[in-house]
Amino acid sequence: MSGQAIIWVALGGALGAVGRYLVGLSFKAASGFPWATVSVNILGSLLMGLVVGWLSRQNGGSDAFRLFVAVGILGGFTTFSAFSMDLFTLLERRDIAAAILYLGGSLLGGLVAFIIGFMALRAA
Repeated sequence: MSGQAIIWVALGGALGAVGRYLVGLSFKAASGFPWATVSVNILGSLLMGLVVGWLSRQNGGSDAFRLFVAVGILGGFTTFSAFSMDLFTLLERRDIAAAILYLGGSLLGGLVAFIIGFMALRAA
């Protein structure tokens, strides 16, 4: 891995992390349900589907673009470590219904969003 690749990932990761933080701020609610993380995971999956769909039309695109956007920005934006922590918190509180909704919404919603994004640009 080159130093330039690390810089692309780091710059993208910083932007993605800031985006994640801003989404979190916009979802501050007293409900106790991790809506910000669900939203970020679904949106991040949609964006990743769009990026991968676009890259498939560009014969893979440039390494710099892939590293900056897919690995950096979206890697910093989508936070499955936070997903795991939030799910554990719901289970620890014994809020099983919310945990199931959170798990299903994140996984199925993310997969469906990825497929929509990928197919939208692959078919174009």
